[in-house]
Amino acid sequence: MHKAGLTARVDDRRQGGLMSENPTRTLVHLVRHGQVENPTGVLYGRLPDFHLSALGRQMADTVAEHVAGWDVTHLRCSPLERAQETMQPIAATLELPVTIDGRVIEAENYLEGKRFDGSRNSAFTDIRNWWYFRNPLKPTWGEPYTEIATRMRAALQDAADAAAGHQAIIVAHQLPIWIARCDVEGRRFAHDPRKRECTLASITSFTFLDGRIAGVSYSEPAAALLPGKQTKKFVAGA
Repeated sequence: MHKAGLTARVDDRRQGGLMSENPTRTLVHLVRHGQVENPTGVLYGRLPDFHLSALGRQMADTVAEHVAGWDVTHLRCSPLERAQETMQPIAATLELPVTIDGRVIEAENYLEGKRFDGSRNSAFTDIRNWWYFRNPLKPTWGEPYTEIATRMRAALQDAADAAAGHQAIIVAHQLPIWIARCDVEGRRFAHDPRKRECTLASITSFTFLDGRIAGVSYSEPAAALLPGKQTKKFVAGA
């Protein structure tokens, strides 16, 4: 499955006559980690010791096979276990070292460790948590969208610089990847989390021309491994 969308805000330097005749083309791919073993359905956020499930490891292997022939010269990864475990087969296949980058970590969330499964113990039904949901535009349950966008923009640029003329892969998390894409495409950061186009083990690719973003595309190499119908439950920052 492959979907592509050029953006309203991507850089078109030709309008100002600034693009070189043969611009340096660099691709930076943001890979979301595979499925996590989470039998109790908690919002794990940045909590330690949440690892890929057996299916998640299979997803990671599928992504590694998918990128095997790509001209990748640089790898970087979130410090969280699920991201590093997704990166392992990619790094082994490409035979490249991995840079751990805290800027591509999951979004900070004040409700880490709580359940969002609709049960009596769900964070939604606990009145003590309602204050966190007072302003979903910011959002008030965790790290502001603007801060996520800033750190992801910097990490993307550094990866593009490191892989200039080639390709780079970054393994990160759904919300930071989605906000990075919204930032480039000029979308509003406030959104319905159920409508993010960023499935497990998906790849959101940014095309840089002469060091500036010129386009975005999206693909799902592990689409055949995705669980059945995705949940419609709200998960803040998942």
